[in-house]
Amino acid sequence: MRSTVPLAVLLAVAACFSAGCGSSSATKIEGPTTTSQSASGFAGAALQPPRPAQPIALRDADGHAVTLAAERGRYVLVTFLYTHCPDVCPLIAGNLNAALRALGPARNRVSVLAVSVDPAGDTAAAVRAYSTRMHLLPQFRYLIGSRAELRRVWLAWHVLSVQRKPDLVDHVAYTALIDPAGKQRVLYGSGVKAWQVVHDVRHLMRTA
Repeated sequence: MRSTVPLAVLLAVAACFSAGCGSSSATKIEGPTTTSQSASGFAGAALQPPRPAQPIALRDADGHAVTLAAERGRYVLVTFLYTHCPDVCPLIAGNLNAALRALGPARNRVSVLAVSVDPAGDTAAAVRAYSTRMHLLPQFRYLIGSRAELRRVWLAWHVLSVQRKPDLVDHVAYTALIDPAGKQRVLYGSGVKAWQVVHDVRHLMRTA
């Protein structure tokens, strides 16, 4: 049976809460213990039918404008993070970065766009320090902006972001895989694994 992900399920994807810390250096590529992929052939939850990805127009920590429209022709992973997150966000970032590494030369056809959910804390300096600490590859773009700019993206992508404390934000944490035509094809929850992303990107490349 094909895995259909309605909007209600997308909105219920796990939020990020305070707990332990994650580290990109500890991230490993591990395959599934059992094969349980849907008839679609994806390891993540396939969207049936695929739907157009909503616009993103922000900037990176160096002030360069970044738009999702400019990524047409590439495979794009869109996720939502903040640099002071103590637990889930570092794991998501580490696994997506590990997936890029595992793709080898093929990663030149792939981008990660990480949209901030913390406009106050995710300053340019904080993002540059985070990128260094997490050893993020050049294909991993961390996008920031004003609250108004980010909120437009959150609303378009059905992301809830609530700042409970200065350094603690509750937010919907999911990742979407977008094909070169700009269609959302697969969704992953906050527990996304590197092997899932590698499998699904390669699957899309083979079937394109």
